[in-house]
Formats: sequence, C-alpha cells, structure tokens
Amino acid sequence: MEAIALQKQGKSSDAQDKLKEAEHEFVAAHKIQTSLIQQEVNGEKFEIPMLLIHAQDHLMTSMTTKDLAIEIVELHEKTQRN
Repeated sequence: MEAIALQKQGKSSDAQDKLKEAEHEFVAAHKIQTSLIQQEVNGEKFEIPMLLIHAQDHLMTSMTTKDLAIEIVELHEKTQRN
C-alpha cells in the first residue's frame, strides 16, 4: 500500500523500493512457512495455535495485496508518463 501511495505521488523509484522490500519479507516468511510444513511432513507433531492460523491468514492476504499493488503501481506509472 505504501508503494501505491508513493507512485501516486510520482515517486516511482521509492515505490519500486517498497515493492522490493515487500518481496524480500515475503521470501523470508515463505521460508519459515515451508520449514514448518516440511517438519510436519517428516513426522513432527505440532499443536497448532490459533495465532499461527491467524498469521497464515495475514500472510496470504498480504501476498495477494502485494500482487495487486504491483499492478496498480505499473498502471500509475503508465498514466503518469502520458
């Protein structure tokens, strides 16, 4: 969302930096998620707290929002050039 706001202000470079920052954070979160899944597949038992389920929900929602933000930033870039 910060990237969209920056792009609306015509700050393309800052918007792209925010999108790169988001991607870096998602890669880190995805690695943690994958590790937990692999541990469970390998027989480790987890008591799944509601907080973990809530965190997963936030991760998936945020990933979708990031994808939409990329599209919106690109659209703003195109219209600002014209």
